[in-house]
Amino acid sequence: MPAPGHHRRGPQSSTGDLGHLDRGVQRRAVQLPRAARRAEPRLRRGLRHRGEAEVLAAAFHHWGPSAVRKLRGMFAFVLHDRATGAVLAARDPFGIKPLYHLRTADGLYLASEKKALLPFAGTATRVDTAALSHYLTLQYVPEPATLHPAVHRLTAGHTLTWKPGEQPAITAYFRHALRASARPAEEAIAAVRDALRDSVHAHLQSEVPLGAFLSSGIDSTAVVALAREQRPGIRTYTVGFDDERYSEIEAATETAAALGVDLTATVVHDADVIAVLPRIVWHLDDPVADPAVVPLWFLARTAARDVTVVLSGEGADELFAGYEIYREPAALAGVAALPTPLRRGLRAVSAAMPEGLRGKSFLDRATTPIEERYYGNARIFGADEKARLMRGPAEAHTTVTAPLFQAAADLDDVTTMQYVDLHTWLPGDILTKADRISMAHSLELRVPFLDRAVYAAAAALPTSLKVARTTKYALREAMRGIVPDAVVDRRKLGFPTPTRVWLRGDIGAWAGDVFADAGVDHLLDLRHVQRLLAAHRRGDADHSRKIWTVLMFCLWYGQQNTRSHVISGSRGEYTK
Repeated sequence: MPAPGHHRRGPQSSTGDLGHLDRGVQRRAVQLPRAARRAEPRLRRGLRHRGEAEVLAAAFHHWGPSAVRKLRGMFAFVLHDRATGAVLAARDPFGIKPLYHLRTADGLYLASEKKALLPFAGTATRVDTAALSHYLTLQYVPEPATLHPAVHRLTAGHTLTWKPGEQPAITAYFRHALRASARPAEEAIAAVRDALRDSVHAHLQSEVPLGAFLSSGIDSTAVVALAREQRPGIRTYTVGFDDERYSEIEAATETAAALGVDLTATVVHDADVIAVLPRIVWHLDDPVADPAVVPLWFLARTAARDVTVVLSGEGADELFAGYEIYREPAALAGVAALPTPLRRGLRAVSAAMPEGLRGKSFLDRATTPIEERYYGNARIFGADEKARLMRGPAEAHTTVTAPLFQAAADLDDVTTMQYVDLHTWLPGDILTKADRISMAHSLELRVPFLDRAVYAAAAALPTSLKVARTTKYALREAMRGIVPDAVVDRRKLGFPTPTRVWLRGDIGAWAGDVFADAGVDHLLDLRHVQRLLAAHRRGDADHSRKIWTVLMFCLWYGQQNTRSHVISGSRGEYTK
């Protein structure tokens, strides 16, 4: 079986001819829950070193394929039976770690990075225009697709099995189930606190230096506050910009002082962006047009100088309803409750209103079914805009989201939005950029919120404990008394980046050079993008997200076609 990637021999004493192929991630990244270890003392006695490779091989030798349901932590691995040639690959339930696969006449190829598979893809390296269409709307390529049609990602929570001469079989072993329980609010909040504390403490196990990211919000602060219970001297890291309107450094400094932890702050300057953006794109494998990838790069680079492992707060927004858009159903409820004929009339009124008129957007969204209006946090190019931008036909975003809405048909609107995001935004954007950028700096990023017990506590919350007077209500109340009240009550800021400002300065001029040399005119009408850029630089409108999305794709495309890490332009060359 051709299989690019790192190879380790399986522990012969407990697994016989079961070999293990993985990306060489650090120990303790995957564990067996305590209950499973207690239930099977023979398995515990059979482990020599209890490193993750041995844990995986021994667990599958003992339980067979059902072992994947017993694992705790982040993982993407391949097990190869040397006797039969059979392969079993699996990815963790949330998609923290990546796994790519390619099927050719020669066999099955698997790797933790897509670029490792491209030399085996032959002529099938053209751009998948359907995936490109989704990228232009969502700012990421949704799983299982990639921008190369022959290469796919194994979807989070799935296994892949294969035998020589057969087609791979992909099966879900984990399905999201967001079902509110009837337990009292105090018990539900206590369950969140207990599960998160246990997860954070478990994620502290490390034989190498460990730190944590710290921003201004409740997610990272909760992780740091619980981590310092066992590691009072934990080092923390934050990032901001020289434009203080977009910087969280001051708030993070205040939080670190209140928690009594050391904080290292990194400031990103405009000139830094041009220097590193091509490198960032190269490490991403497929473009992710989330501007937060830039500060994350510098944050990870600084942390990697001191530590090998960091804890971070990814996943909290999706589990506990932290995005402001999750409050939209309550805001639209009045219109949604109107009789259908009246809603149709309001939609006609909205259609007649000029663009930009106050109230038009509200009426549009209030009279549009959630299945059509919601497809995640990023809404870059709409259908009409893509028809103008793309040379070929554009794919509707509903081809990605329709099956998810169907599966969530019996959920309320807020929970439905979470369900969609858990399958799309979380693995496609949040976890992709977190994994690729941290690994680019040989930094293992751990996410305690994405633990099965934390997930179970969050999945059982009613909507009233998620978006009550604020977002993430249950999480905030669970952490009250553990983190400073100022953080508990602070609204979500996200990871603000001055993209709008960047593109009106030197970065915008550089972007124009990239568009001029991109060579993607057979895919996109870059004259239209240059017009958007010119209007943005004049201050006529804010087109920053659209321009940024196309810029990231053009950088990616240039690298793919030159087989080089260099993007050239009149302002210089920027190499990996």
